[in-house]
Amino acid sequence: MSDNSILAQDTHFFGDVCKNFDYAAKFTKHDAGLLDQIRSCNSVYRFRFPIRRGNGFEVIDAWRVEHSHHQSPTKGGIRYSEFVNEDEVMALAALMTYKCAIVNVPFGGAKGGIRINPKNYSVQELENITRRYTVELIKKNFIGPSIDVPAPDYGTGEREMSWIADTYATMNPGQLDAMGSVTGKPIALHGIQGRREATGRGVAIAIRECVGVAEDMQKLGLPTGIAGKRIIVQGLGNVGFYTAKFLQEYGGIIVGICEFEGAIYNADGLDVEAVFQHRKAIGSILGYAGAKQEFKNSGEGLEQPCDILVPAALENQITAENAGRIQAKIIAEGANGPTTPEAEAIFYAKGGIIIPDMYANAGGVTVSYFEWLKNLSHVAFGRINRRFEENNNLNLVNMIEGITGISLTPTQRATIVKGSSELELVNSGLEDTMIRSYHEIRETYKLEKIDTLRTAAFVGAINKIAVSYQNLGVWP
Repeated sequence: MSDNSILAQDTHFFGDVCKNFDYAAKFTKHDAGLLDQIRSCNSVYRFRFPIRRGNGFEVIDAWRVEHSHHQSPTKGGIRYSEFVNEDEVMALAALMTYKCAIVNVPFGGAKGGIRINPKNYSVQELENITRRYTVELIKKNFIGPSIDVPAPDYGTGEREMSWIADTYATMNPGQLDAMGSVTGKPIALHGIQGRREATGRGVAIAIRECVGVAEDMQKLGLPTGIAGKRIIVQGLGNVGFYTAKFLQEYGGIIVGICEFEGAIYNADGLDVEAVFQHRKAIGSILGYAGAKQEFKNSGEGLEQPCDILVPAALENQITAENAGRIQAKIIAEGANGPTTPEAEAIFYAKGGIIIPDMYANAGGVTVSYFEWLKNLSHVAFGRINRRFEENNNLNLVNMIEGITGISLTPTQRATIVKGSSELELVNSGLEDTMIRSYHEIRETYKLEKIDTLRTAAFVGAINKIAVSYQNLGVWP
């Protein structure tokens, strides 16, 4: 695709975010200047750099946007995609600001992007691109554990985060907190247990909380609880796979899976792990033996019968064109911006509920926050207190057995006595965050008589960010 054709793409994602912001702002009492400060991107850095390819050069386009500095550092992923553009990066950075505020994570929002298709480059070329991108950020003071902390996003993962961490540490010799310059790292490089599946787990918890509210489910004509709910998931990447996996564990029935090559459907349910392994083996979800229907047009998969639809791929997947054909009663946004404002209006008019992206996919940044704290403290969660917990629990069990005269089995004793591991603590912290945040959003939704959960989430975020800016004041 030529540079001109890429630039000619729709560039209204940031406009959509601002439209939602402006609508929510009407439910607040902040002055126009403060709202403008909250809405605007503080720093937009676009740059180009060359890499060697064969006997020549290739120039790479890249961005890093820091949307809000009401909290430091700023935080946000880095996306590798041939469709990356400035508008998209600005929108994603803004969503990160509101997302962090919604789940009470003390970061400002940021986002990065490199306009490449990773499949077209060798591992060595990708490493060169990633390290050069990091150096460019270092030169402009756009990265650091107290400045701006990247993380994985579409097209990147633990490998790229490792290259970033190593590059930053190399360029900052002796900096004790260098590993805190980026999150989403592998465990061997000071990552944290549970980060890989955190976003998907968070989406599943968000859905569980939504369907657990009897009043809301009654309006949709659905019983409470996930058990037995028919679910379609778009995207079988990191977010989609783990969302589907955990929903299946909660008792949900995954009836459809959509990917860019097509979609599959089975009203009796699909085995998520088996579909994942099938795609890993042949490169496509099509041809999976357990599917009763296949669609070469992936969009058709979104329109099949279900109770819950989870778009967990890219933005603008549910639009005014297809919203009327969506049969789900709940849309849980695992991706950023998958539903356009026009589509949202249509879906709500049909009586549906949308669990907004700013909340639903906040599990990733929540656990990234835990990883950042781990990197700054230089100790794994649970390492210091686990044995202490086990000894206390053992003393308690011995006392209860002595008083009651009842002896527990070895398995029962081991279960009760066992101290908390890092993974258990991380998952506990994530679950608590998602539960509290959902009911905080819903309380705003009910008390302020707001029309959508997205608007309620925006209102809560705006109010929290406004308080931060008011307390900071203006310098000089």
